[in-house]
Amino acid sequence: MNGARAEPLSQVVAALDTIIIGKPQQVRLCLACLLARGHLLIEDVPGVGKTTLAHGLARVLGLSWQRVQFTSDLLPADIIGVPIFDRATQQFQFRQGPLFTQLLLADEVNRASPRTQSALLEAMEERQVSVERATLKLPEPFFVIATQNPHEQLGTFELPESQLDRFLMRVSLGYPDTQAERRLLAGREPRELLDTLPAVLDAGALLHMQNEVRDVHRAGPLLDYLQQLVAHTRARTDLKLGLSPRAGLGLMRAAPAYAYLDGRHAVLPEDVQAVLPAVATHRLQRRDAVPESGRSIAAELLRAVPVPT
Repeated sequence: MNGARAEPLSQVVAALDTIIIGKPQQVRLCLACLLARGHLLIEDVPGVGKTTLAHGLARVLGLSWQRVQFTSDLLPADIIGVPIFDRATQQFQFRQGPLFTQLLLADEVNRASPRTQSALLEAMEERQVSVERATLKLPEPFFVIATQNPHEQLGTFELPESQLDRFLMRVSLGYPDTQAERRLLAGREPRELLDTLPAVLDAGALLHMQNEVRDVHRAGPLLDYLQQLVAHTRARTDLKLGLSPRAGLGLMRAAPAYAYLDGRHAVLPEDVQAVLPAVATHRLQRRDAVPESGRSIAAELLRAVPVPT
């Protein structure tokens, strides 16, 4: 990655660090997800900055964006749009919903019913929407950044596997450490700082970077390592399902993006290890459904599969 591209990315990271204090790794994972053309799920308890981070990403990337607050009474048409009868032309005209944007912020996505959640499936997979026997393309680039609360909380619906699999990464922020929380308490409100965030990139620059990520080199032994990680999940009898081919492709998109953020032209095993938990945890579950089992499974994977030499 040349210096002309490294400087804007450094500015993006620095800007986001002012509103999400003490979470540099989570910020890097979020950026890697978007550079890899993936959709992002931010999950955690209320009040740790999920929506603030999503808003910050929208602003610094310089994309057109819409925010939808998901609720139990939200309908698919509220997201996709509806046909409206035009008396002048005596025809129905489709009125686009908030989905027709470059970046959709789906806030508290698991508070909507499964029927409404399913309205995002085609858009996230194929970046298009089928309406009234017509197929409408979504803008480029197109991302969904969704936040969700733990499904144990009241008023939430657990996302089905098909929906979870559309998200390239799931990232959790967690509580800040003592020093970060002190900085947070002593400084300005993060929501106030959102209005001061500059648009560092734009759609054209982001698309160019995404194309550069595709050129990051992936050596044969690295592909062997990735395949062994995926195969290990499929061989385990204590898991409900192993990683799908889509998950394997997701790893192979996320790892080069993570290397790109470091200015490297080749993927290292450490890049795969860095993105594996975010790519795999929402796709893996033990048959006994132990809470938070995905994180421990990812750690077990990295211990069980040797790094190629």
